[in-house]
Amino acid sequence: MSLPLLLFFIQFLTPSLQQFPRPCTTPDVLRSKRCCPVWPGDGSVCGSLSGRGFCQDVTVSDLPNGPQYPHSGLDDREQWPLVFYNQTCQCAGNYMGFDCGECKFGYFGANCGERRESVRKNIFQLSVSERQRFISYLNLAKTTVSPDYMIVTGVYSQMNNGSTPMFTNISVYDLFVWMHYYVSRDALLGGPGNVWADIDFAHESAAFLPWHRVYLLFWEHEIRKLTGDFNFTIPYWDWRDAQDCQVCTDELMGARSPLNPNLISPSSVFSSWKVICSQPEDYNQREVLCDGSPEGPLLRNPGNHDPNRVPRLPTSADVESVLSLTEYETGLMDRSANMSFRNALEGFASPETGLAVTGQSLMHNSLHVFMNGSMSSVQGSANDPIFLLHHAFIDSIFEQWLRRHQPPRTHYPTANAPIGHNDGFYMVPFIPLYRNGDYFLSTKALGYEYAYLQDPSQRFVQEFLTPYLEQAQQIWRWLLAAGLLGAAVAGIIATIITVACRRRLKRRKSSAYGERQPLLNSSEEEGSTSYQTTL
Repeated sequence: MSLPLLLFFIQFLTPSLQQFPRPCTTPDVLRSKRCCPVWPGDGSVCGSLSGRGFCQDVTVSDLPNGPQYPHSGLDDREQWPLVFYNQTCQCAGNYMGFDCGECKFGYFGANCGERRESVRKNIFQLSVSERQRFISYLNLAKTTVSPDYMIVTGVYSQMNNGSTPMFTNISVYDLFVWMHYYVSRDALLGGPGNVWADIDFAHESAAFLPWHRVYLLFWEHEIRKLTGDFNFTIPYWDWRDAQDCQVCTDELMGARSPLNPNLISPSSVFSSWKVICSQPEDYNQREVLCDGSPEGPLLRNPGNHDPNRVPRLPTSADVESVLSLTEYETGLMDRSANMSFRNALEGFASPETGLAVTGQSLMHNSLHVFMNGSMSSVQGSANDPIFLLHHAFIDSIFEQWLRRHQPPRTHYPTANAPIGHNDGFYMVPFIPLYRNGDYFLSTKALGYEYAYLQDPSQRFVQEFLTPYLEQAQQIWRWLLAAGLLGAAVAGIIATIITVACRRRLKRRKSSAYGERQPLLNSSEEEGSTSYQTTL
């Protein structure tokens, strides 16, 4: 069966995992605020009969936030997830999921007792089949509706205390686009265009790196469940010292269209993609949330941006300078922070000096602006699949910093960070729940690694030996057939040579008999038969 046909059937058979669980979007659940679904494995709430978890009250941190958001009780995300649910499944051991039916990152098996360490690879070191598979998986996720999760299309105050739910279906890929929009959207204060823009639960402060780490892990997990390929990992784009968009080819993330420089080449599958959540000003004016409706084609025009804002892409020296910063957060722990590793890596501070800058987008931010399209707007940036490659590499730099400086968890702020960024705050809008500080740790504890961070022996196996073995595995039938054909040809040639040698030997023998014939005659004339018989 061909890969496209196989993926077509898989999409009807495999569940998705993320955001608002479908069982928790009913009026009864919203009124009770109890999101504790039954695990189908044993028919009990949260898999309690199997010891997987229990339905428990949600306790949120009451430590103070920073001054950036002065309001209270106006936004559904302020004490996530209490506006929607005050009870959820609390999973035990290595179990995870909204019903405790999954395994924690880095574990697998029926009882989630087996460890797994996956390796994320440079996209340019993927084999041809791996690249094609990655593109196919992306497109499958874009076109497959999530059977387990929905997105919210209105604020809770519009739902009549839960009596009139406002949820809608979404594809697996667009679910993650919507999540990135929802976590970074402006707060609606009431009235057309009346918003508070200085609020973001995943950017411009401490949670930027842990939040995106969990985001990528969940996305990776979703693709594995969707396709059944549990060896899948997100590739990364190492953009250090790049002069242009190296991944913008039709074999990878789509070249520039020859008809319109703002569009993707018609030869790429991404040219048919439609974006969502790309019009935040319109939503604010209408006092609505993004509802996941398609809003036009994917836009990208790399390099044709404002050069004053992004003079160049980051260099190897820039990355090294950022890694040398020893403090994770400083000062107000926002975009004004000086000598903060997080702020410098995110791109609000100079990599050379560590001092906050205005009017320029550096490091992480520079790639978004450089793409000059859908990826350049924070709320809609995940529409472009290059987002995944880019943030995987950002995550790897975060990992380098953790390994180099080995900071204790106390280095992560517990209080006074902008709202949503303290250690004990639950990440918006994840259900199941994840605390920011729990992911201020190495990737090895989470079951994955980056190829270029492995030790030399592991890198040799991963980057050089493994690709050849994978290619050999893919063509072993051809190799076997070639070997059998070669053996057959060799056998035929050997037979021909053997027959020819025998014929030649026979002719030589016949010639020898002719030379000795007079002796035979002589023997007969002499009446002796002994020589002839012996001969």
